[in-house]
Amino acid sequence: MNDLRTDLLVCGAGPSGIAAAISASRLGINTLLVERYGFVGGMATAGLVNPFMVPKMNGEDLVKGLFEEITAKLKEKKACAEGSLFGQAHIVFDPEVLKNIFFEMIEQAQVKLLLHSFAVGSIMKGSNMNGIMAATKSGDIKIFAKCAIDATGDGDIASLSGAPFQKGREGDGLAQPMTLMFRVAGIDASKMPSRDDLNGLFLEAKKAGKIRTPRENFLWFETTRPGEIHINSTRVPKVDGTNVLDLTKAEVEGRKQAANLFEFLKTVPGFENAYISCVAPQIGVRESRRIKGEYVLTVEDVESGTKFDDPVAGNNYPIDIHSPDGKSTTFRKLGPGISYEIPYRCLVPKKVEGLLVTGRALSQTHEALSSSRIMPVCMATGQAAGAAASIALKKHITPRKVEYADLRKVLNEQGAGLR
Repeated sequence: MNDLRTDLLVCGAGPSGIAAAISASRLGINTLLVERYGFVGGMATAGLVNPFMVPKMNGEDLVKGLFEEITAKLKEKKACAEGSLFGQAHIVFDPEVLKNIFFEMIEQAQVKLLLHSFAVGSIMKGSNMNGIMAATKSGDIKIFAKCAIDATGDGDIASLSGAPFQKGREGDGLAQPMTLMFRVAGIDASKMPSRDDLNGLFLEAKKAGKIRTPRENFLWFETTRPGEIHINSTRVPKVDGTNVLDLTKAEVEGRKQAANLFEFLKTVPGFENAYISCVAPQIGVRESRRIKGEYVLTVEDVESGTKFDDPVAGNNYPIDIHSPDGKSTTFRKLGPGISYEIPYRCLVPKKVEGLLVTGRALSQTHEALSSSRIMPVCMATGQAAGAAASIALKKHITPRKVEYADLRKVLNEQGAGLR
C-alpha cells in the first residue's frame, strides 16, 4: 500500500477525535481520521461508556457546539433520554444509533476515514511531528501530515513523538481503575428492587464473599430500551492502560467480574429471565498518559472555578475519582455557582511542534482529570483542536502560535458559545 498524505491527521475516532476532524473539515481542511477499530465512537461505543454526563449551570448546558448537534440528532431518532442520578444531569443513548450518526456526520463533513489502522510510530523532523507509521491489514504504511491531533485518549502520538507526559497520581503513579461496561436485558421492572434495596442486596452478597469486583457499591443506569439496565460496576485496579500485558489482564478480569455480577443479579427479583444483552468490545480506561502542556490544569482550578484568557471548554462536573486501589470513590461536587474553564494551552504539548492533544490526555493533574474526562468536555476540546489546527494550517504557523482571538471567533461561529 502506498504512503498517504493529508493536511491534517487526526488519530483516534472517539468523541474528541470525531469532533476534531469534523470541526477542521468543515473549515475547509483536508482531514484524515485514523481509527484502530472497524467502527467509530471510541469509549462511547467501543467502551460502551454511557450516559453522557452533562455539565449544566442554571439549567443551561456548559458544553455546546458539536455536542449539542450530536445530542439533537439522537433526539430526532428517539435514541436517547435525559435523566439524572445523584443530582447530576445525564443523557442515556443508544450506542448503535450513535455509531451511525457519527459515520453520517463524518461523511457529510467530507472527512477521509481510515479504519483498522493502529499508530505504531511517529515521523519526526527535529521537533516537528510530520506524520505517523500505522500498522494495517495491508502492512505498515506511512501517513504524512502538515499538522496532527492526538485523540487516542492515551496520548500515544504525543508519547511516540517525544512529548513529556505523566501517568497516574503523584507518589505511586497508579491510575484510576478500569471498568468493563455491560448491559442486562429481559428484566421485569415491576419486580425489580429499588436502587437502594438492590445495592443492599449487593453489599450482602459482597460481605458473604460472593462478589468478585472490589467496587464498594452497585452502579447502574437505565437505557433507552425497556427491561434493560446498563451496569458500571466492574472494577480492575492497579493496571496501566498503555501496557499491553496489563490491558490483557484487565480485559480477562473484567469479563470474569461481569459474569459474576450477572450470576448475582439472577438471584434478584425481576431478573429471573434476564440475560446479558451486550458487553463492551473493550474495557473502559479512565486514565493513562496526561501530556505536559503549556499549562497544567489543577484540582485548585477546578474547585475554585478558574477562568482563563484562552478558554476552549467550560465544565462543572464533580471531582470523581475512582480510587486507584479500587475500593472507594470520591465524588465531590463543586460549590454552588462554580464552573471552570479549560485553556487552549492544555492542548499544546511541550517540545513537539505541529501537534495538539485532546480528550482525556490533555495537560492536567490526576485530580483535575477526574472532572474533565467526561465525553461532552472531550468533544469540546476536540472541536477546539480541529479549529486551532485549521487556523494554523491556513496561516502556515504551528498550533502553538495560534492567536486565541482567532480561535475564539472560529469556535463561536461553530456554536461553541464561549464567553
